[in-house]
Amino acid sequence: MRLSEVLTRAPKTESLQVENFMGHKRLVWGKQKKVEIGRVFHNYYCMACNDVQTYQSDLELTCLMAGDDLISIDVVLKCLRCESSVEAWYLVKCVDDLFAMNPTVYLVRFTENRRGSARGIAEGAGEFAELLDQAEVAYSNRLGAGSMIYLRKIFEMITMQVATATGIATVGRNGGRKPFKNLLEEVDREHKIIPSKFSQNGYRLFSELSEVIHGNSLEEDALLKYPPCRQLVLSIVKNVREDAQIAGAIDDLGWDVNDLDSIAGEEILQ
Repeated sequence: MRLSEVLTRAPKTESLQVENFMGHKRLVWGKQKKVEIGRVFHNYYCMACNDVQTYQSDLELTCLMAGDDLISIDVVLKCLRCESSVEAWYLVKCVDDLFAMNPTVYLVRFTENRRGSARGIAEGAGEFAELLDQAEVAYSNRLGAGSMIYLRKIFEMITMQVATATGIATVGRNGGRKPFKNLLEEVDREHKIIPSKFSQNGYRLFSELSEVIHGNSLEEDALLKYPPCRQLVLSIVKNVREDAQIAGAIDDLGWDVNDLDSIAGEEILQ
């Protein structure tokens, strides 16, 4: 595997073994080096093409030594059709020897500047997908509380839409909005939207999201909690998508069930 594959998988952060790309002559902190790591690819919704397009990097890139086991790589990704560009920055850490024959590396941080010319492929696919894309952008920019806000919004929306689609009242006895805890319990009791292994802790997930949002958690803690919270939220979306009764009711209301398909992919917990 070449380093380009690790960068292409961003924002995934698993450790992977790659071919040597730094050579064997060691560099000190602050020094730059031209490297050939293969082309980096990302898919975006290109504003000029008005469609999803693949963006690719040049073959030769420049990396900067940011520490003994840390490198920084700036990449310009260009649309294969119209050459609109997106700037991406990757911080890569090595867990053994960066100059070894097959070093093991992982992505520490990924940030992108879409320059107004591209959007995440989820954008334009529906409100759920757009919210998830915003969560990912916030997370990639190390905004823990910001990323959790979008996850909580998805959680609230999917619960409200299931309630509306299946005739569960969303208002309380006094005409005000029903407390979310009560609404979630009622919706889950009727339709089992929360994965079975977490069925006793559905509201705890919402509480985790809320604690972060209300400033009762450090940003670093929020960033650590984001990946598992994201998995749980998407597991709920997956359950809704696969429930024929709910999907049919949502379709009858004119909502786009493809919104659910677009953000409930293979990465979701089974």
